[in-house]
Amino acid sequence: MLHALRATDAATLTEITRVTGLSRPSVEGVVEGLIEAGLVVEKPADESVVRRQGRPARRFRFRAEAGHLLGLGIGSHRVAALLADLDGTILGSVAKEVNEAAPADERLERLRTAVAELLRRAGVARDSLGAVGVASPGIVEADGTVRLCAALPEWTGLRLGERLGRSFKCPVLVENDANAAAVAEHLKGAATDSDDVVFALAGLSRGAGSLIGGRLHRGYGGAGEIGALHLLGREANPETLLSTTSEPLHPLDEQAVAAVFAQAREDDQRARAAVDRFIQRLVHDVAALVLALDPELVVIGGWAAGRTASWGRCAANWRATACARRGLPCPSSARPPSRWARCGSRWTTWRRNCSRWRAR
Repeated sequence: MLHALRATDAATLTEITRVTGLSRPSVEGVVEGLIEAGLVVEKPADESVVRRQGRPARRFRFRAEAGHLLGLGIGSHRVAALLADLDGTILGSVAKEVNEAAPADERLERLRTAVAELLRRAGVARDSLGAVGVASPGIVEADGTVRLCAALPEWTGLRLGERLGRSFKCPVLVENDANAAAVAEHLKGAATDSDDVVFALAGLSRGAGSLIGGRLHRGYGGAGEIGALHLLGREANPETLLSTTSEPLHPLDEQAVAAVFAQAREDDQRARAAVDRFIQRLVHDVAALVLALDPELVVIGGWAAGRTASWGRCAANWRATACARRGLPCPSSARPPSRWARCGSRWTTWRRNCSRWRAR
């Protein structure tokens, strides 16, 4: 019901009945309950509209202003807080730098400082928060405990949901960062029209989130941990692949990574070779999920996604791999032939969204 109301400015009971498939009495009962909860309000009739006869149909709208949602992001070098209304419209954000070696208590305190500053700037009381969503690196349990995380000090075993829950009266939901990004792309980003999606975080610490039938696939908690594939026979890790010297990059040194990409754009041959190795590894890592799940859409995100113009080659390599798997020819034309289309819309979707990968 709320999905139907959020999808339009206002809707009549007849329109809601048609969209939801519910009976009119059921719709009337639910709408009245939502009005009592403050989530729905009847929209006044437009007096400027000339009516032929009778009373106008009652129209109802979703009250996005009835509450607020808070999103928290935790990373190696910064923490961030983002405030939105109930429709997902962003009202403000605050980010704080944090040392990569900072212990868990210091990182959480920086996050709390960002939240307090954001709420103060927006003039929003904590009591108006309906839920808090937290995106964290690592393998996250359903109760918000981080089972394993190599990216942040003192993060493995941290009861993150419980710790952050002390600061709020509303539910606090903790999710792996790649999983959270996959859901966000499905709701508001590049994957709004796709229910079978793979989202890959492009960086030295890789990860991926998958949607199957529009629902997040968590497995037993570690689904999408493609960053560990080099342990299964692909010995060179990403920080070695992206190095232009004999020494691997530090896995958390984003400035060094940015420098390699910048040198590659300036046609430095060693940097270009390093970026090519990095991209090729990402192709192999994501291909493992693509071949297993057969998604309609692949979205590339993360801080490294916008640093290279090579993502088009990823699409070409994924298509070639998938076509070879199915015994299909891989066309070189810009427009896929009809028998690709008969395999499903995923091929054209990959090609159509190449530019989106770069923008994430």
